[in-house]
Amino acid sequence: MLEVRDVFKTYPTAQGPLPVLQGVDLRLEAGSSLALMGESGSGKSTLLHLVAGLDRVDRGSIVLDGQALESMSERQLANWRRLQIGLVFQQFNLIGSLRVEDNLAFQARLAGRFDQGWLGQLVERLGLGDLLQRYPEQLSGGQQQRVALGRALASRPSLLLADEPTGSLDEHSSDEVLELMLELLAGTSTRLLMVTHSSRVAARLAHRVVLHGGRLVDVGPAS
Repeated sequence: MLEVRDVFKTYPTAQGPLPVLQGVDLRLEAGSSLALMGESGSGKSTLLHLVAGLDRVDRGSIVLDGQALESMSERQLANWRRLQIGLVFQQFNLIGSLRVEDNLAFQARLAGRFDQGWLGQLVERLGLGDLLQRYPEQLSGGQQQRVALGRALASRPSLLLADEPTGSLDEHSSDEVLELMLELLAGTSTRLLMVTHSSRVAARLAHRVVLHGGRLVDVGPAS
């Protein structure tokens, strides 16, 4: 289970401390999915970065499968991210100098979890078989996001974090990528936490959380 317990986060500014998260709690069971919604500046990306161990909470606790992030050193956090977290971003963040097949394998090799059989399944289900020798710049936006999704899932993470993964895609490509993501996660224990502004996208996930003023103001089924 992923548990976010009474988390606070404040950032210093020229005008003084800026409270971003003010006592956030959420739980995400194995195999479940959650859409994180809210206005720009409401703290969505901050919360995602805290859950990924890319930033530290000021107060509170984040626990994944019994491991508390605040008790880890930076080195332990880096190793934990390699083993437990898959990341998918709006801008894809593929490595331009690597072909598709090497981008797909990159995270799994870092984690020491490269599995050619599983990667082959991902390639087939994502429809990337004819694109393996291409470079990211030779792909459409939808194709690049499918590669990014495959890379994130190749290491079989406990938690998939997606920050507006379909935000830069047209509606058709967005629906295609989202459908593939949910299909690949179905039947696994991987949890999905997705930041999205789209109510249409959020409706496809199991639950929805709305952040407002640093607090959760709405938790429940997405649809």
